[in-house]
Amino acid sequence: MNFDPHFLWLGGGVLTLLIIASLIGWALSRRSGDDKWRSTVANLNARTNAWWVMAGVFGAALALGRTGTVVLFGLLSFLALREFITLTPTRPGDHRTLFWAFFVFTPLQYIMVSSGWIGLFSILIPVYAFLFVPLRSAAAGDCERFLERTAKIQWALMVCVYCLSHAPALLTLEIPGYSGQGAKLLFFLVVVAQISDVLQYVWGKTLGRHKIVPLVSPNKTWEGFIGGIASATGIGAALWWITPFTPLQAAGMALAIALMGFAGGLVMSAIKRDRGVKDYGALIEGHGGVMDRIDSLCFAAPVFFHLTRYYFT
Repeated sequence: MNFDPHFLWLGGGVLTLLIIASLIGWALSRRSGDDKWRSTVANLNARTNAWWVMAGVFGAALALGRTGTVVLFGLLSFLALREFITLTPTRPGDHRTLFWAFFVFTPLQYIMVSSGWIGLFSILIPVYAFLFVPLRSAAAGDCERFLERTAKIQWALMVCVYCLSHAPALLTLEIPGYSGQGAKLLFFLVVVAQISDVLQYVWGKTLGRHKIVPLVSPNKTWEGFIGGIASATGIGAALWWITPFTPLQAAGMALAIALMGFAGGLVMSAIKRDRGVKDYGALIEGHGGVMDRIDSLCFAAPVFFHLTRYYFT
């Protein structure tokens, strides 16, 4: 990726936010409180420490250009797929199907992204994997709960691989007057989606009273939803200068990202409740698993990609 001075400002902004969050966490940890207070502060600090690592990894991937970014998201898809499949028990008849899911369709999807082959990238998993997965499972001769098992694998591929792969695919878009700047679009998507999650958490913790769907996600409140979505939309509008959008268009795009991110978090929480677990994994301290951190991106990335491709290319 060619050096872009805008990334100095963007990197400096992210660094400043992380330093402020760390200082706030340190100050809160010095205050006395009950066990619930100490637990909340410890969780906040663990999340902040994890954000330092995640921001560093994401920044390094962007610095390496398209290849580094595609490799990072391919790895995230692989780890998320592993977490998802772990929560949905399989049978011996699924093992060879899962081999194809992990070691054939997942890398092929990202090879299509890296090569910019948008036509095949758009249909590889929705068409070819969709048809192949049940065929391979049927060939194993295991019919017990066949439809349920194949549907789980197909859905896992769609959300963990296909949907997420739309994020690095932003680097392949050719937008008039914006050539070679796809990394900033990806930055816009990731920052708006993730900061929406964070601000929904903050607004919910400070003002949250009315729960949205308590049986699915007891921590999601209307106050957190409205405050987080509105704040993320405003931040997205303020970042219009790194995008091909006007301030109003950037606000609309940020709103779409934040709303779809909320939808992703809600749907993936419903799956966790169905399986009786709190998190998809424990890889990221304070956040849970990889899927717990990227659930909003999985829903926001394809919508943002296609809105941008349809209206601006």
